[in-house]
Amino acid sequence: MASENVEEVRNKQVIFRGYVSGSPEETDMEVRESTVTLGVPEGSGGVLVKNLYLSCDPYMRLRMRKLDLPSYRDSFEPGSPITGYGVARVLESGHPNFKKGDLVWGMTGWEQYSLITVPETCFKIEHSDVPLSYYIGLLGMPGMTAYAGFFEVCSPKKGETVFISAASGAVGQLVGQFAKLFGCYVVGSAGSKEKVDLLKNKFGFDNAFNYKEELDLDAALKRCFPKGIDIYFENVGGKMLNTVLLNMKLHGRIAVCGMISQYNLEQPEGVHNLMNLILKRVRMEGFLVTDYYHLYPKFLETVLPQIKEGKIEYVEDIAEGLEKGPAALVGLFSGRNVGKQVVVVS
Repeated sequence: MASENVEEVRNKQVIFRGYVSGSPEETDMEVRESTVTLGVPEGSGGVLVKNLYLSCDPYMRLRMRKLDLPSYRDSFEPGSPITGYGVARVLESGHPNFKKGDLVWGMTGWEQYSLITVPETCFKIEHSDVPLSYYIGLLGMPGMTAYAGFFEVCSPKKGETVFISAASGAVGQLVGQFAKLFGCYVVGSAGSKEKVDLLKNKFGFDNAFNYKEELDLDAALKRCFPKGIDIYFENVGGKMLNTVLLNMKLHGRIAVCGMISQYNLEQPEGVHNLMNLILKRVRMEGFLVTDYYHLYPKFLETVLPQIKEGKIEYVEDIAEGLEKGPAALVGLFSGRNVGKQVVVVS
């Protein structure tokens, strides 16, 4: 229920300053302190939460520009807190599905306290015997993205060859492990020796390479996939996609999840090898995780036991405090993070 006895408290926030061209910088955001009323307006149906963990995700870069075309997420509003996925505790509820003390994950503000006006977009956390931060990673949007993209979009078969770009990131590290558990041969690319070592030694990939050290991407892919690639999980775009197209097998599948190499470019790079989609009868499909959230219960049934049995490894890169949020988010685009980038609010 909404409370009549309300109080005001300080609320630290990460404010978006204005639309960005080129590479984002920390100065495009500003940490400010305001006040918030700890209550829910009567009859609003909203939920007041205290944010615990916030997620840094590549798609947030797209929201830093004024979007001329319709998008699945609106642009950030200059002068307002940025928004993204988070884990939070309910302090006050005007919605029948949530009560004080519930833990939830979903879209929230980059601030200490948020009033969520559309709580139907939030998921109640029923299993708190795993780290809560997992619900903005392994058990949240990135985990569902990996699961839906691999199993639903790619329609894998045991023994197939799988290539994943940006493979040490929040989504890529999970796609590779799902593919290995399913019985596929898995190779990933990443941008440092440390990340390549993680892929091979912690996440169990069959092979991996540092794309920054490869003078010839085509040669690197032919070295790893002498007979070609059945499934490509696309996180990068640009030159990587262009080269992968040369190395796909007949009837291969490409799940287009993201294109992080293109997000800071004013003029996106062209892709010149699309004829291979015809010659090799390759299916390339873009997807949004929101189209697959109806599978979330099935996803939990599959993944929670694998976590508890130690079959899935997960690496997080933790930034402590909201004031570290801008640097953590900007760092995604230079590959500064190792694993899933998380901001601890308090």
